[in-house]
Amino acid sequence: MDPLLRPLPSRDRGFSAQKIHGGHDVADGAIKVCLYSHDTFGLGHLRRNLAIADQLLRSGGRFAVWLLTGSPVIRQWNLPPGLRVQPLPPVVKTGAERYASRQPGQPFGLTKGYREALILKLVEEERPDVLLVDHAPAGMNGELLSTLALIRHEMPQTRTVLGLRDILDDPATVRRVWEEQDIPALIEHAYDDVFVYGSERLFDVVAGYGMTASLAKRVKYCGYVVGRSRFEQLHGRAGGAVCWNPARAAGRPVVLVTAGGGGDGHFLMRAYLRALRTQRARENYSVIVTGPLMPADQSAELHAATAGRDDVEIVAYTTDLVPSIRHAALVVSMAGYNTSVELLAARKQAILVPRSAPREEQRLRARLLADLGLCAYAEPGSDLADRLETLVPTLLAAPPPDDRLWEAVDLQGADRVVAELAAAVDGGRARVRGVA
Repeated sequence: MDPLLRPLPSRDRGFSAQKIHGGHDVADGAIKVCLYSHDTFGLGHLRRNLAIADQLLRSGGRFAVWLLTGSPVIRQWNLPPGLRVQPLPPVVKTGAERYASRQPGQPFGLTKGYREALILKLVEEERPDVLLVDHAPAGMNGELLSTLALIRHEMPQTRTVLGLRDILDDPATVRRVWEEQDIPALIEHAYDDVFVYGSERLFDVVAGYGMTASLAKRVKYCGYVVGRSRFEQLHGRAGGAVCWNPARAAGRPVVLVTAGGGGDGHFLMRAYLRALRTQRARENYSVIVTGPLMPADQSAELHAATAGRDDVEIVAYTTDLVPSIRHAALVVSMAGYNTSVELLAARKQAILVPRSAPREEQRLRARLLADLGLCAYAEPGSDLADRLETLVPTLLAAPPPDDRLWEAVDLQGADRVVAELAAAVDGGRARVRGVA
C-alpha cells in the first residue's frame, strides 16, 4: 500500500462533516470571508490559511471568517478564536492530478462529490462577500467549478480572489500545465483578483508564468504571509512552550529538525542522524519533529536509530512550532513556504534541504534565499549526510546574517490581505449604495 494511503491514527479515523464553530453571531456589516484550502498533502495550505484567518479575526469584528479545509488534522489543530470551519472529506494526492480518498475503501468519485456538495452548500447558505481560494484555481480535481459558476451567475456581490504563493514550480512547467488545463482563461472569467503571497522584487509571477496583460492588472503582491500571533511569538512578544524537554536538553544549543507534516521528510531526518554518528562530543541537543503525517514504519526507524542517545529527542508533532523555532540555535528544514517564512520572520540561522519531487518549488525557494544570504542550502542526495555533518557545526559557530539582509524581505502579507479585502468590499458596497 502507498504509505500516503495508510489509515490515519485512531483519533483521526472516519470523517464528520459537522462544522467546527468558534465564533459568535455575525455582526451587522461584518465582511464575510470564506477561505478554501484543498489540503491534499502536508500542512502548508492549512497553515497559510490559518495565518490569514487569524489576521482577519484580529480586526475588531470587521470580518466573519469561514474555512473550508480537507486537512485530516483540522480537529487537532489550534484554531484562531472566532473561526468557523467546514471540514471536507480528506483526500491524498497520489500522482500528477491523481487523488484517492483517505478513508479506506471509499471511492474517490464519491468523496469528491461530497466535498463539492459541502462547498456549494456553505457558499449558498452564507453568501460570503469574498471567496478566497488558496493555490488551486479550479479546486481539487475541479471541485470548485460549480461554486465559481454559481457565484458568477447568481451572486455578483461576492468577490472571488485567487491566492498564490509566489513560487509554484519551475516557471516553464507552470506555463505548460496552465496552458494544458486552460487555467489563464479560468482565472480571467472566474476571479476578480489574484493575491501573490510574495514580493515582485524577488519573484515576478507575471513574467514567470506568462500572464496576459489583462490578468497582470488583477495581480497584487501582498508580501510573504506570517500570521500576527506567530510573528509576535517569533519575536518573543507572546508565550508558548518549546516542543522538547528543556531538562533533558540541559542548556545545550538546540538543533531543530523539521519537515512540516512529515509525509515526505524521512530522507532529511535519516540523513541528519547519519551526520550525527561521527560526532564525538555531544555538545548540541537535536530535536527531530517527525510530523503528524509521517508513516508509522518510518517514525519507528528513526526511534530505533536514536535509542540510547541522550543528545537526540524525537517529537511526533506539535501544533505550534513557532516557540521552538524561536528558541533553537539552528533549524534544519525542508523548504516549504510556511516554515521558510517563519524562519525569515524569526531571523533564524537555517539549513534548507528541499524535496526534489514532485515540484521544483522548494529547490527554487531554497536557492533564492541562499543567494540572498539568509540561509544555507543543501541539495538532497546520497551525500546529504556528509554535507550536514559539515554545515551544522559551521552554522552554529557562524555569526547571524546582517540585519539589513532580513529587512529586505517583505513579511507584511497577512496585513495586506486584510487591507485589500476590506478596501475591495467597502468599495463595492459604496458603489451599490450609490446606484440605489
